[in-house]
Amino acid sequence: MKSKTVFKETKHFVKMELHGWSIWEIIGLIFVFCIIGTNAVLFNDSYPAVISACCGILYTFIAGKGKISCYFFGLLGSGFYVYLSFKNALYGNMLLYAGYYIPMQIIGIIKWSEHLKWKTQEIYKTSLGFEETLNLSIAALMASAGAIFILKLLHDPSPVIDGITTVLSLIGMYLTVRRCIEQWGVWIIVNALSIIMWLKVALHGQKVYSTIVMWTVYFILGIYFYIKWHRELEEESQKK
Repeated sequence: MKSKTVFKETKHFVKMELHGWSIWEIIGLIFVFCIIGTNAVLFNDSYPAVISACCGILYTFIAGKGKISCYFFGLLGSGFYVYLSFKNALYGNMLLYAGYYIPMQIIGIIKWSEHLKWKTQEIYKTSLGFEETLNLSIAALMASAGAIFILKLLHDPSPVIDGITTVLSLIGMYLTVRRCIEQWGVWIIVNALSIIMWLKVALHGQKVYSTIVMWTVYFILGIYFYIKWHRELEEESQKK
């Protein structure tokens, strides 16, 4: 009897998580995974890079849909990304994911579960005020300068990009947990810089092509979901 109840609850959860997906979004995901799969075969990409890319893309896409299940893929992908960063001496990214990103995703599961719409099981989306946006911007500039200095002392091969992406990712994850639309602006910058960082790694002979594809898709999704969230917030404000 208990197993039947668990099965029904699981079935309902999966059904609600898949609610609201358009056919074009599904086709887009399949297309991206085909690119990653083809790329992995042609260039003999590493398994951790492929798994991290697939999980990361699913996390970003499902997070954009406002579904709590994004964090399950986020946790798995983050684990593999920690390994990749360590292997390629990107210590800022490694420490970011292991010491902050993974714990914050666990917190995200708890926080998002407290702010779900009953009918669709999507999160309620929010936005920051001007003062808080200004304070975060100043903090980002100061922290980025400090991170770059520390990473130079650690002989990081890409201290500027690694430092900035590390700091902005801290802020981006914080905004994600808070369900703020401003997260997408932060992620767009992080993703653009990360593409450059991993291209440099690839040019040095490392097989991380799936990771480059992953960050490129992140960049596109960041723009897509910023527009989508902005429209939703505008529609909600008009109803009030």
